[in-house]
This record gives sequence, structure tokens and C-alpha cells, in this order.
Amino acid sequence: MIPVGLVDPAIAEKFGNSKTKITLTDLKSKIDVWIEWGYFLQAIAADILSDIQLVNKLNFDNNNLSICAHFQVIAESLKINLAFDNSHVLERQIHKISNSKNELFQLKEKLNYIFDTIKNSHNLLNILLGVSAFCGKSGFALEWLDDDHELIISSDGKFQELTDILNDCDFFQEQIATLIIQGDTLKEQAEEALKKIKHESSKEPIISQHVEIVPKFSTQKIVRSALLIASSLLILGFAGWKIKEKSLQSKQMSLSLNQERSAITNFQSAQKLGMEAASLVQNPPHFLKVWQQAETKWHQAIKLLDSIPVETSVYDRAKKKLAYYRINYKSINQRVLIEKKALANLEAAQKLAIEANLFVQNPPHPLLVWQQAQDKWQQAINLLEAIPEKTSVSIQAKETLVIYKTNYAAIRQIIQN
Repeated sequence: MIPVGLVDPAIAEKFGNSKTKITLTDLKSKIDVWIEWGYFLQAIAADILSDIQLVNKLNFDNNNLSICAHFQVIAESLKINLAFDNSHVLERQIHKISNSKNELFQLKEKLNYIFDTIKNSHNLLNILLGVSAFCGKSGFALEWLDDDHELIISSDGKFQELTDILNDCDFFQEQIATLIIQGDTLKEQAEEALKKIKHESSKEPIISQHVEIVPKFSTQKIVRSALLIASSLLILGFAGWKIKEKSLQSKQMSLSLNQERSAITNFQSAQKLGMEAASLVQNPPHFLKVWQQAETKWHQAIKLLDSIPVETSVYDRAKKKLAYYRINYKSINQRVLIEKKALANLEAAQKLAIEANLFVQNPPHPLLVWQQAQDKWQQAINLLEAIPEKTSVSIQAKETLVIYKTNYAAIRQIIQN
């Protein structure tokens, strides 16, 4: 038996076990697979280089930001502190918000293209175009292709399957929707502030004319002035009420946005936990610790999905996933119980074997002692036979069972003689 160390550690960590030991025969078959992979890459490279349009498209993507980087740039551009007291700055900020919103719609269209290309194309070269558009100037490398993991690519030191990229597309679509709402809110606030500034500046000369109209002190003018003051107070009171109403609406909108952002974040986190949990338990058997880790991740994912409010855009999707995740959690929970029982059986059997050996040390012994030892071997055998297949200790149990049955038969022979 020899260890395998020919696979990149990062891939081994994500998609397999880097400490797996295999026979020379298995290693030879793996080497044959890697040679075939080399021929496959050579053929793909030749197909790409023979297609000028494909090469041009790859070069174009290589000059543009990746989806992740582009999204971050737009998100940063919308971190604006509105200048409520400066009309010129507000106009520039409104223009900037509009441009950012247009970029978001363009990015949304690009994500639709990437998602449809990767999901619906049966031609590998077309799929690579979708991946190229997603990765942009970050570039990507083909790492592996098989039935279990589809196509595995690496970009910026991160390894992903095509399914991971599709999930990222969903994630960015939801984040873009949130940013568009945020941009609309900012723009509305900026436009309202701009209208207010223009309205106040247009009122100033009117107030000045009223002051000049009053030529001298009189009772009639006092009454007229009192009416003006009363009217002004009434207007101010109404304006104050409107400002308070606007403030409440703004707070409610802010709470709604925060709730939406939190819901989307929780939904994406739950998805990530679900994928990690599913990946952990591929190709059993696994040690108890692995099943428990998967169980914890499913439980955390369920809590996140369960916390998503009805009013949010991801509620319906969360509800569907919640039912699926609960089934998975229940299944993993059962595997944890089975694994615990298997371990307990093995440990109890080993303890009985030690006791049986102690009974028969330094013979000769009375018949009763041999019978007690025989009973303990039988109990140990029963425990090992109860250990299910595909548990982490099933192989060890089978090997130990052979020894225990041999010892049992030897003592039985002694008793019969």
C-alpha cells in the first residue's frame, strides 16, 4: 500500500481525501486516467486555438473584471453620503446613482447569459465561454472533469464545480436586486432634497416683498401680520408633520431593506452550509466526527432558513429548501445514531474479549471458568455481527470477528473434550 500525492492538495481537500491509500494496481489505473486527461486537454486546446471567434471572446473577457470584482466596484460606488444642502453636488450624485443602476442592469443581463450558457449548453467550448465571462481577467484553469464532480475549474486560487458557479450567479442576482432597491431609495432621497432646496430658494424674494409692502406701523397691519404669522406657523406645523411622516417612511424603508438584506444573506449562508454538508458525506463510510459535522451544518442551515421572514423576496425559495434540508438532517441524524451504536458495539466487544482472555490465563481451569469465557466470546461475536455495513468500523469488525470466532471455537473444543 502506498500513499497518493499526485493530486493538487487544494483539490484533494475539497473533492477527495489526500491521505487515501491505494494499491499499485489502483495507482496504475489512476495514472491511465490522468494520461487520458492530458490528451483531453490537448484536444480542447487545439479546438480553442482553431476557433478565432472563440479566442477573441476569451481575450475580450480577459480584459474585463470578473463578476465578483465588477459587483464590488458598483457596490462601492453606491456608498454615498448625500449632500442635502448642496444642489450641485446632489445633481452629480443623482447622475452617479443612475449610472450605477444602469451598470447593475447590464451586470444582471451578463449573469443571465452566463447562467443559461453553463446550464443549458451541451458543448464544452460554449460552457467555457460562460465560465470565461464569469471569471473575467481573473482567468481560470481546467482542473478536472468526471461524472462525480462535473467540470472543476480554478480561479484566484479557488476551486469550483459548475454547480458552484451557477449558485454564485443566483447569489449575485439577489445582491443586485438589493442594490437596485438601495439605489432607487438614494435617488429618491436626493431628488426630494434637490426639490426642497429649489423650492426654498424660490420663496426668498416673496418674503422680501412682503416686508417692503409694510410702510408704517398700524393696527390693520398688526392684524395682517398676525394672520401671516399664524398662517406661517400652520404651514410650519404641517411641514413638520410631513417631515415626520417622511422620516417614519424612511425608517420603515430602511428596516425593510435591512430585513431583505439579512434574509438574502441568511439564505445564501444556508445554501453554502447545505452544500458543505452534502460534500462532507459523499462516498461513505465516514468516521462519526464527519457525520456529526454534517449534522451540525444541516442544523445551522435549517435555523437560518427558518429565520427568513414572509415579507422577503427569498421566503418562498427558503420554504422549499427548508423541507428538503429537514429531510437531509433527519437522514444524517440517523446515520450519526447508527455510527455511535456501531462504535459502542465494537468497544463493548473488545472489552468482553479482554475479560474472556483474562478468564483463561494460566490454565488448567474448572469447567465453569471455560464456560464463562465462552459466554463472553459469544457476546462479543453477537455485538460485532450487529455492526451494519458501511459504518466506519465495519471492516475492523469483520476482521476482528474472524479472530473472536476462532477463539470461541477453541474454547468450545476444550469444553467438549
